[in-house]
Amino acid sequence: MTEIVKAEGISKRFGAVTALNDASLSLAAGEIHALCGENGAGKSTLVKILMGVHRPDSGTIAIDGKATEIRTPQAAQRLGLAMVAQELSLAPHLSVLDNIWLGNAQVPLLHRRAALRRKAADALRQLGAGDYELDRPVGTLTIGQRQIVEIARLIARDARLLILDEPTASLSDIEIERIFTALKALKQEGRSALYITHRLGEVFEICDSVTVLRNGERVASRPVGEVDRKTLIELMLGRKLEEMYPEPRSLHDEDAALVVESLSIPGAASEVGFTVPRGKILCVAGHLGSGAPQVLRALAGLVPEATGLVSVNGAALRMGSVPRALGRDVIFISEDRAGEGIFLNRSVLENLVATRLASYRRLGVLSWPELRAVAARLAAKVGVERRRLSSRAADLSGGNQQKLMFGRGLDRAVSGVLLMNEPTRGVDVGSRADIYRLMRAFCGAGYGLVLTSSDLDEVVGIADIVVTMYRGRVISRYEGAAISMHAILADITHPAGAPADAA
Repeated sequence: MTEIVKAEGISKRFGAVTALNDASLSLAAGEIHALCGENGAGKSTLVKILMGVHRPDSGTIAIDGKATEIRTPQAAQRLGLAMVAQELSLAPHLSVLDNIWLGNAQVPLLHRRAALRRKAADALRQLGAGDYELDRPVGTLTIGQRQIVEIARLIARDARLLILDEPTASLSDIEIERIFTALKALKQEGRSALYITHRLGEVFEICDSVTVLRNGERVASRPVGEVDRKTLIELMLGRKLEEMYPEPRSLHDEDAALVVESLSIPGAASEVGFTVPRGKILCVAGHLGSGAPQVLRALAGLVPEATGLVSVNGAALRMGSVPRALGRDVIFISEDRAGEGIFLNRSVLENLVATRLASYRRLGVLSWPELRAVAARLAAKVGVERRRLSSRAADLSGGNQQKLMFGRGLDRAVSGVLLMNEPTRGVDVGSRADIYRLMRAFCGAGYGLVLTSSDLDEVVGIADIVVTMYRGRVISRYEGAAISMHAILADITHPAGAPADAA
């Protein structure tokens, strides 16, 4: 099989930090190749070298068997390489059409716009998005729709190698299926894809082979059929897989931390009810359109029009107000870390203490020595190094950014409720295990936890109770040994007897 790209002995240092050490990677024509590893393993550095963003300190790259120096992103583009990064690079005020062609070195100064429209429309159709309006500003699209536009940009460029970095992290099941279908079609055309993902199920669903990086070195390259999930995780971690999901510990007092009755959200959910015991994790499981994320947002006070009866630790909670929810120790961790979770341009210290400032203010002046001591203690508890307290949150990995949000909720005087939408989205395997341990630490402190997750392995692995939703209504409740992948999947895809006119 012809190799499109072969990188051998690639090393790269940034100051005293070795990002890559003698790493290698090869992709054949018509191959979908997974690149796996924890955050900091060297994946981003390797693909940036392939794309001409960084120059390697040593090593060689061959394109179609010919040694090549890729000095710039434009050179990579001319060689048929194109990339969709995890942080989207679209211009929100430009149209879908203009974004698809933005930065394309192959578009001549004098060009026929009608031809560009046809090719852009063809690229969108390959992704099942032929209904997208080419003249619509990208800023009016959802995150998932923007991701589709990014990938259409690569297809329109006739790229031979598509590098996709976490392409499905913000997509619905329907949008994910569109991308998988398009990748399979491109594979039949002889094009290749380098597929970077923390969702290991996707490796086995869509990829032909996998390379694992650890600490900047390649530790394995194998056909997907020769590895299983457990082996892949152990290769990434460099150790035998301990129990990924910590065992729950029973509390002597398992009174209700949260009781929800007749919760309704116009256009999203109707008559939702469940109870969360103290020290337990309840997962509200459902696909896009189920209303599950909106239920958690309503409980956090973020949906003013929500109605229903809610009590926390036995006392009624009036809905529709974030300050009231926080005052009753209801903590919300959003799936949108950058938009709703952390202050990217503020320090780790400031992020950890952001909700505690009033307690350390004297005559209007903040006591920074006290706040630094608090932040150091919280950082240690969530596994963020103390030396990072002055670092910008934007400079941390996704897993460490997520830990900051957990840190804010620790060491509170009263144990309340922790709400989490997609708590491990975009987080690597090692950090996921850390986050699951943090969840159990909250349980041990007497909190009731409620989460949503699109990762059914996670749902089955971490939840003590699962409530399934479909089109805005609760379908079933499972607990303990009754929790099964098969039952949950049946409920959230098309449950028997579900009303056709459900919310």
